[in-house]
Amino acid sequence: MAQLQLGDALKEFLNRSKLKAGLRAVQIEGIWEDVMGKTIARYTDKIQIINNTLFVYTSVAALKQELVYQKTKIIERINEALHEKAITDIVIK
Repeated sequence: MAQLQLGDALKEFLNRSKLKAGLRAVQIEGIWEDVMGKTIARYTDKIQIINNTLFVYTSVAALKQELVYQKTKIIERINEALHEKAITDIVIK
Protein backbone atom coordinates (compact mmCIF):
# COMPACT_ATOMS: atom_id res chain seq x y z
CA MET A 1 0.00 0.00 0.00
CA ALA A 2 1.37 3.40 -0.98
CA GLN A 3 2.01 5.96 1.72
CA LEU A 4 0.49 9.42 1.41
CA GLN A 5 1.26 12.63 3.21
CA LEU A 6 -1.53 13.64 5.58
CA GLY A 7 -2.49 16.63 3.41
CA ASP A 8 -2.64 14.46 0.29
CA ALA A 9 -4.73 11.87 2.11
CA LEU A 10 -7.20 14.55 3.24
CA LYS A 11 -7.48 15.94 -0.30
CA GLU A 12 -8.10 12.43 -1.61
CA PHE A 13 -10.77 11.84 1.03
CA LEU A 14 -12.51 15.14 0.26
CA ASN A 15 -12.46 14.45 -3.48
CA ARG A 16 -14.22 11.13 -2.92
CA SER A 17 -16.69 12.31 -0.27
CA LYS A 18 -19.75 14.51 -0.48
CA LEU A 19 -18.19 17.00 1.94
CA LYS A 20 -16.18 18.84 -0.68
CA ALA A 21 -19.03 21.08 -1.92
CA GLY A 22 -19.98 22.07 1.63
CA LEU A 23 -16.39 22.87 2.53
CA ARG A 24 -15.95 24.82 -0.71
CA ALA A 25 -19.08 26.86 0.13
CA VAL A 26 -17.65 27.67 3.56
CA GLN A 27 -14.37 28.75 1.93
CA ILE A 28 -16.23 31.00 -0.50
CA GLU A 29 -18.31 32.51 2.30
CA GLY A 30 -15.03 33.30 4.04
CA ILE A 31 -13.58 35.15 1.06
CA TRP A 32 -16.87 36.53 -0.33
CA GLU A 33 -16.49 39.96 1.30
CA ASP A 34 -12.88 40.29 0.14
CA VAL A 35 -13.79 39.26 -3.41
CA MET A 36 -17.07 41.16 -3.79
CA GLY A 37 -16.85 44.00 -1.28
CA LYS A 38 -18.67 44.81 1.95
CA THR A 39 -21.86 46.15 0.40
CA ILE A 40 -22.54 43.13 -1.78
CA ALA A 41 -21.58 40.75 1.03
CA ARG A 42 -23.99 42.50 3.39
CA TYR A 43 -26.96 41.94 1.05
CA THR A 44 -26.11 38.37 0.08
CA ASP A 45 -28.33 35.99 2.04
CA LYS A 46 -26.86 32.57 1.24
CA ILE A 47 -24.17 30.87 -0.83
CA GLN A 48 -24.42 27.25 -1.97
CA ILE A 49 -22.43 25.04 -4.36
CA ILE A 50 -23.89 22.19 -6.41
CA ASN A 51 -21.73 20.49 -9.07
CA ASN A 52 -19.26 23.40 -9.42
CA THR A 53 -22.15 25.87 -9.77
CA LEU A 54 -22.30 28.67 -7.23
CA PHE A 55 -25.81 29.65 -6.13
CA VAL A 56 -26.01 33.14 -4.65
CA TYR A 57 -29.21 34.17 -2.90
CA THR A 58 -30.25 37.77 -2.32
CA SER A 59 -33.58 39.54 -1.87
CA VAL A 60 -32.35 42.81 -3.42
CA ALA A 61 -33.54 43.02 -7.04
CA ALA A 62 -30.95 45.58 -8.13
CA LEU A 63 -28.15 43.45 -6.70
CA LYS A 64 -29.49 40.36 -8.50
CA GLN A 65 -29.33 42.22 -11.79
CA GLU A 66 -25.81 43.53 -11.15
CA LEU A 67 -24.54 40.06 -10.18
CA VAL A 68 -26.04 38.57 -13.36
CA TYR A 69 -24.07 41.09 -15.44
CA GLN A 70 -20.86 40.31 -13.53
CA LYS A 71 -21.07 36.48 -13.64
CA THR A 72 -17.86 35.92 -15.62
CA LYS A 73 -15.85 38.33 -13.50
CA ILE A 74 -17.16 36.80 -10.26
CA ILE A 75 -16.18 33.29 -11.42
CA GLU A 76 -12.69 34.53 -12.28
CA ARG A 77 -12.27 36.31 -8.93
CA ILE A 78 -13.43 33.36 -6.84
CA ASN A 79 -11.34 30.82 -8.74
CA GLU A 80 -8.31 33.10 -8.45
CA ALA A 81 -8.84 33.51 -4.70
CA LEU A 82 -9.17 29.73 -4.26
CA HIS A 83 -6.18 29.03 -6.54
CA GLU A 84 -8.16 26.46 -8.54
CA LYS A 85 -11.04 26.23 -10.98
CA ALA A 86 -13.69 25.41 -8.39
CA ILE A 87 -16.61 27.35 -9.93
CA THR A 88 -17.76 27.00 -13.54
CA ASP A 89 -21.14 28.76 -13.38
CA ILE A 90 -23.18 31.06 -11.14
CA VAL A 91 -26.92 31.15 -10.57
CA ILE A 92 -28.37 34.25 -8.91
CA LYS A 93 -31.62 33.74 -7.01
